[in-house]
Amino acid sequence: MRYLLCLSILTAAAATPLAAQTATKLQPPSKAVTEAAGTITAADVARRVGIIADDSMMGRDTPSPGLEQTAAYIAAQFKAFGLEPAGDEGGYLQRYPLIRRRLKVEDSYMQAAEVDGMGLVILPYATSAIHHVGALTGEPITGSMVFLGGPPDPEKFPADSVLKGKFLMWVMDWATVDQAADGIMMKAMSAGMAGVIGISNRDTAVVRREAERAARVQVSRPSTEGQAYVIPPGVEVPEAAIVEQVPEAQQTFDELRAATVTTVFPFPEWEATVMAADTVLGPTSAPNVVAILEGSDPVLKHEYLVYSAHMDHIGISPGQPDSINNGADDDASGTVGVIELAEAFSRPGARPKRSVIFLAVSGEEKGLWGSDYYTANPPVSLHQMVANINLDMIGRNWPDTIVAIGPEHSDLGQTLAQVNTAHPELGMTVIDDPWPEENFFRRSDHFNFARNGVPILFFFNGNHPDYHGVGDSPDKINAEKESRIVKLLFYVGQAVANADERPKWNPESYAKIVEPAEE
Repeated sequence: MRYLLCLSILTAAAATPLAAQTATKLQPPSKAVTEAAGTITAADVARRVGIIADDSMMGRDTPSPGLEQTAAYIAAQFKAFGLEPAGDEGGYLQRYPLIRRRLKVEDSYMQAAEVDGMGLVILPYATSAIHHVGALTGEPITGSMVFLGGPPDPEKFPADSVLKGKFLMWVMDWATVDQAADGIMMKAMSAGMAGVIGISNRDTAVVRREAERAARVQVSRPSTEGQAYVIPPGVEVPEAAIVEQVPEAQQTFDELRAATVTTVFPFPEWEATVMAADTVLGPTSAPNVVAILEGSDPVLKHEYLVYSAHMDHIGISPGQPDSINNGADDDASGTVGVIELAEAFSRPGARPKRSVIFLAVSGEEKGLWGSDYYTANPPVSLHQMVANINLDMIGRNWPDTIVAIGPEHSDLGQTLAQVNTAHPELGMTVIDDPWPEENFFRRSDHFNFARNGVPILFFFNGNHPDYHGVGDSPDKINAEKESRIVKLLFYVGQAVANADERPKWNPESYAKIVEPAEE
C-alpha cells in the first residue's frame, strides 16, 4: 500500500484547527455550468439505471460476464464524453488479479469441541454452508466461543479485547438475518474475531443446497495483506444438525433466539474449528473503469477530485422464481450518478481548474476489492487526489433527503453546507449519519481513500427491505430525486475543483483514520 502524503500539507492542516479555517466564498455558477447541470435529468437516470440493473447483467457479480458487460458500457459512455482513459495500457479498464478456487468438500468441516476433550461435535461440509470462503486460509481456524442471541446490536457487544480471536456463535432468526448480517460482520472484522458461525433455524435441506452452491468455483484476492476490509469466515450451520448430536443445546438456542435484548456471553469451555480445504484452479481478474477530465488551470490541473461508485452487485440467488439480484439501488444508482457527473463536467464551459477522475469500481460487495486495488495502484499519486466523493445507494427512501457521511472529518463539510444553501432550487436536505452504530463509514469505497489520506464525502440514502435481494429493481428508483442529488454533487465538485486551496483534514480525524493505516 502506498501512502504518498505531503508532510508540509499535513503539517499546515494540523496547525490550523478546522473551526478556525475559513471556507472559500462560493462564486455563483456560470451560465455554462448551470446548463451543464441541466443535462442531469430524471429521464437519463432512469434509462441508465435500467441498463446497468437489467436482467441481462445477471446481478453483476465479481467476476462475471455481466460485470464485464457493465464495465464495457461505462467505458463507452466515458469515451463518448471525450474523457481520457486512465486504466491499463491506455484503456479505460484497470484490472486487478483474483484467484479461482473450488472447495474440497470431502475435507471441509465445522467442529465444536469441549476444551477438556469430553464433548465433540463434527459437522461435515455437506450439512453447513461456508458463505465467505474467500477469507479462509485452507488451514483449520480455531477459537473459543462467544454466543450471541436476541436483536443483534453490535454497540452492545463486549470490548474488542473480549472478542478478538474468538468465534461468534450467532443464534440467528433467518427471517431477519439480512438486516443484521452486515453489522455483525463489520463488528467481527473490527474486533479481529476468528469468524462467525450462524446457528440457523432454516431447514437442513435448504442449508445443504446453499452448501452445494458455495462449493462451486469461487474467487478470492491473491493476498489480504494491507487490505482494510477483510471479511472473516462466515459459516451457517442448521440448528437441527447440532441438536442431533447435543440434544441439551436446544434449550440454550431457544432461550437465545427468544431474547428481547442483545445477549452476548463467552463460552470458554468450548472451541470451534472451521476447516475449508480448497483447490486453486488458476488466475482470473476483475475490472475497474477509470477516466480523467483534465483541468483548465496549468498548475491546479495536477490535482484531482475523484468521484466513485461501485458497479458490482451480488449476482444470482438460485432457487427463487426470480433469482437475479439486479442491484438497482445498490449500486446502479451511484454508478449512474458518476456517469451523469462525467457527462455534465465534460460539457463546454464546465471544465473546472482541477482535474476530475471518474471511477467505477468492482468487488465492493466482496470487501472493497476494487477501490483497495485502485488506491494501491492509482493512475496519479494519492497526494494529488484532493478529495473523494463516493455515491452508494442514492436512489430510494426519503424524497428530499440525502445522508452525508464524513463531513465532520474535513472542511468538505463546510463546502457541502454552503453549496446546498446556495441551491435551494434543488430542494435537498442533507443530514448527518443517523445510523452511527452501523459503521457505514467503513463500509463503502470511500474508506480506502480516507485511510490513505484523501478527504471524503460519502452520499447514501440508507438500507431498505430490498437490500441484497431480488426486489432491488429499477422500477423502484426515484429518478427525479436522484437527479437532484447528483446536481448537488456536481455543484459541490465544481466548488472543490475550482477552490483556491485543497480541502483540509480535521486534525483529530486525521489522527484517528489515517495515521493508524500508516503504521
